[in-house]
Amino acid sequence: MRKTRFDSVFFQRLYDVLLPFAAVLAAFLIGAVLLLLQGVNPLEAYRELFIGAFGNKNGLSDTLVKAIPLMLVGLGIAIAFRGGVINIGAEGQIIVGSLLTTFLVVQMGESFPAFWGIVFGMIAGAFMGAVWGAIPGYLKARLGVNEILSTIMMNQIAIQIGFYLLRGPMIDPAEVAAGTNIPHSARLARLYDLPRFTDLAQSLGLSKSAEELGLSGYTAELYGVLVEPSRLHTGFFLAMIAAIVVYVLLWRTTIGYRIRSVGLNPHASRYAGMMVERTMVLSMTLSGMFAGLAGAVEILGLHHRMFEPTAVSAGYGFSGIVAALFGKLHPLGIIPSSILFGGLLVGGDKMQRAMQVPQVLITAILGLVVLFVVSTDYFVRKRANRRVSVDSTSKPENPEIDDEPQLTMELQA
Repeated sequence: MRKTRFDSVFFQRLYDVLLPFAAVLAAFLIGAVLLLLQGVNPLEAYRELFIGAFGNKNGLSDTLVKAIPLMLVGLGIAIAFRGGVINIGAEGQIIVGSLLTTFLVVQMGESFPAFWGIVFGMIAGAFMGAVWGAIPGYLKARLGVNEILSTIMMNQIAIQIGFYLLRGPMIDPAEVAAGTNIPHSARLARLYDLPRFTDLAQSLGLSKSAEELGLSGYTAELYGVLVEPSRLHTGFFLAMIAAIVVYVLLWRTTIGYRIRSVGLNPHASRYAGMMVERTMVLSMTLSGMFAGLAGAVEILGLHHRMFEPTAVSAGYGFSGIVAALFGKLHPLGIIPSSILFGGLLVGGDKMQRAMQVPQVLITAILGLVVLFVVSTDYFVRKRANRRVSVDSTSKPENPEIDDEPQLTMELQA
């Protein structure tokens, strides 16, 4: 029986979707060997990991809290990678975004309404992140500077600027008056805290706990995430909306078409009349904008003050790359991948406490997941190249019934 084009495309897509999950499974299998060498039962250890991340109200809320910056950073990474540039500078973009947000909102005091104060803080963070991303983008497009090197250097510059500001112009006046001089900023006015899920529930009249309603089991845990006090804030909704916006941008607008076209083949795009250099700068600028927005959301929704720069960024700039790759650089795929990797971060801490394993072992297991997921891109590209080779050798002799150009097929994917 002849295999139809639909069947071929279906199995190709299924392969691409399942490959990252196979990579995670392989990483966990190797991690199980490492746990056995430490005298730890891997089944019990992984049970603690998944229960700690998804099995109760506190774990699930913390997982979603960590998924917020991962999602926003991952969206920016997807734009950059789709545009043919590699953004390794999201850490620095998070830091500068959070710095400007903190400075601006602290200076506001309570002189602005809550809504506008939050909006201005987010705009400030996104703007600063965009500027920080545009610099290496311009260096890449105009001067041919390798964006990997320039973005890594920009990370270090952002960290040092943060340390300087928090030990000088932005230090909390209360610390100076007390003589402690702890390097952190003043707390933002509580007026500008992002509402939490429990605040929304109370505004809707949902004030009873799961126990009062007679709920039990996992239903009670899910209800607790939505209604009972936790750290989960409305930045999660913002990240979900941002994913939809990026999807529309990349697949439903002319700008998105140009970004993806330049990323797939800059030479063909230039021949078609597209401004390749400008598109590269735009891709890096948008990527930095989402990372800066992640920094702003972390300040407004979680920390409410700026402190040690690397603690605020917390490695999200690098973990976001893995979340984006695991989501196949698709904005909607980044949503579940960010939740998964947020769960790995939260569950890893729970596994360490429950099983008394060294922190370095948890880091090694998470590193294996990163390594295997990133490595899947090699197999995807190898399979794609083989498919192109087969298609080119099986073209019909009549050019009038030839297939679509490969570039157009990739852009529609």
